[in-house]
Amino acid sequence: MFEYVWLIPLFPLIGVVINGLLGKKIKNETVIGGIGSLMVFGSFLVSCGILIELISRPAEERVFEKVLFTWIKSGNFNAEIGFLIDPLSALMIMVVTGVGFLIHVYSIGYMHGEEGFYRYFTYLNLFTFSMLLLVLGNNLLLMFVGWEGVGLCSYLLIGYYFHKKSAGDAGKKAFVMNRVGDFGFLLGLFTLYWYLGHTHNVWTINFRELAASAHLLPVGGVVTIITLCFFLGATGKSAQLPLYTWLPDAMEGPTPVSALIHAATMVTAGVYMIGRLNFVYIRSHETMMVVAIVGAATAIFAATIGTAQNDIKRVLAYSTVSQLGFMFLAMGVGAFTAGIFHLMTHAFFKACLFLGSGSVIHSMHHALHHIHSHDDAQDMRNMGGLKKVMPITFLTFLVSTIAIAGIPGFSGFFSKDEILWQAFANPLHGDLNLILWATGAIAAGFTAFYMFRLVFMTFFGECRIKEKAKSHLHESPFVITFPLIVLGILAIVGGYVGIPKLIGNVLGGIPNYLEHYLEPVFKGSTDFMAQQFAHGAAHHSHALEWGLMGVSVVIALVGISIAFFLYVAAPSIPAKFTAAFPALHRAVYNKWYVDELYDFLFVNPCKALGNALWKGFDVVVVDGVVNGVATIVKGIGNALRNIQTGYVHNYALGMTLGTVVIVAFYLFR
Repeated sequence: MFEYVWLIPLFPLIGVVINGLLGKKIKNETVIGGIGSLMVFGSFLVSCGILIELISRPAEERVFEKVLFTWIKSGNFNAEIGFLIDPLSALMIMVVTGVGFLIHVYSIGYMHGEEGFYRYFTYLNLFTFSMLLLVLGNNLLLMFVGWEGVGLCSYLLIGYYFHKKSAGDAGKKAFVMNRVGDFGFLLGLFTLYWYLGHTHNVWTINFRELAASAHLLPVGGVVTIITLCFFLGATGKSAQLPLYTWLPDAMEGPTPVSALIHAATMVTAGVYMIGRLNFVYIRSHETMMVVAIVGAATAIFAATIGTAQNDIKRVLAYSTVSQLGFMFLAMGVGAFTAGIFHLMTHAFFKACLFLGSGSVIHSMHHALHHIHSHDDAQDMRNMGGLKKVMPITFLTFLVSTIAIAGIPGFSGFFSKDEILWQAFANPLHGDLNLILWATGAIAAGFTAFYMFRLVFMTFFGECRIKEKAKSHLHESPFVITFPLIVLGILAIVGGYVGIPKLIGNVLGGIPNYLEHYLEPVFKGSTDFMAQQFAHGAAHHSHALEWGLMGVSVVIALVGISIAFFLYVAAPSIPAKFTAAFPALHRAVYNKWYVDELYDFLFVNPCKALGNALWKGFDVVVVDGVVNGVATIVKGIGNALRNIQTGYVHNYALGMTLGTVVIVAFYLFR
């Protein structure tokens, strides 16, 4: 089955070609959506076959490289079009194609009647193709092609409603901010290639060859520069401080796009990249600390913003930024498996949450449209009581909210708790560990609060839209609820593949299947950490681990309880709180004014510089030179045109004068 790995990215690319070239003529939405969805489903089936074959092999043989052809060959440099299959890439293609397929199916119902339906599915297939290229590429340059591909597709899909200025601006913002990160990625790539080649004559960008040469890299020094450059790329692609502000604005795109970007594809690329280059990152303690601190800071910072937002999709957007912070926290403390584990579980419950919000918006929009109301269909202040009319959406949304809140028994609990434990117990950061753990635990508490605030405002109490519109509220069709049901089930059971050892022992010795599965990928880093910190690593008791687990659960329950009290038991209190602390509420509601700060520091100065160059250099110098030349030529032309007037008497006069001049010349010389 490994030999057919090239089919995985090929299928969605076929969908791009068919819908892109023929979609406008096909017109039938079922056919267009069916082609787009079936192409991704084909990739999913091949991915399943590859995963089954991979698991059946011994751990040391779980790697395969399929080289299609040489792409670039110049001197020592060699780049191939080739695909790498190992436990990490196999897991990623399952997430991308599995969740991606459900989002495609959902889109058939959600995007019904939209102008440019074929264009939407073309972009969606292209997005999937780019992400698959990113995770399957066997070298850094091919990864970068996929990396840029998802960046392009995010621009196209975020700005899908291009007639809206806000959508166009959001697409441009995502594109520009990601280019900043991509510059760092390229610097890291060039420096890594140059250092290994110049110093050790190892000229390669192939992942397997880089991993085999990892022992040639020094600890710190140039490796710190390399990894920080790559991390700059990750902060842009995965929306971490300070390059995170594009992601909340990405809500301007259709809701299924938000699910695809936030759950299964683009924003997880940075986490995957660090996981793929774990053997480089582990050799720089400074970079690992930066990654951990940025991850923890992003988790808590974005979580605070989520507490005051009223747009249902923006709450989920800041939730994504925060959860990505948890993943980077895991990577920064050397818990690579835990980070990838949370990436997987997050794909399940966050895709379900976004698609659930889309189901709510779909119903609200339908109801408001019937009474010709211009109220915002995404504003939670217009919602309430929807659990009665949308039971499937409510149940799946509730399950996923419980999962993201980290309640025991649900997928998010297992992955989040493993990250928090590793943040506390890792041997890398010493006294910083307690701060990292506490920051993560508090962020988890905020997550539980604002997510249940969303649930209570949306599904509980009385519906707050106009009375006439209430009768038009309804559950979404099966094509929308089916993906919700599947993702809701995965949000429950998805975490049981990675049960922590402590809990597994209590449950009769259940192993951490995911840890064993990913062990071949991260073994080099694990061994390196064991060697470097053999004497400095602290040994913590099981009682301490149980205690910290209990504390994190209690913090989550406190967050849920506060949300229940404020938005169900005593819903008048939030208004009193905002009235008592208007400045604080205004700051949080306005996202701590980070966008305004960026406008002041970067956007407006760039605009001013552009205007100055336009009015000063372009208009005065460039236009002056061009227009000056034109004026001179015009003046000469005006003078010379009098010679060719078309009048016979003028020509006769000219001939006479010419004759007189010639005769005079010969007579008087």
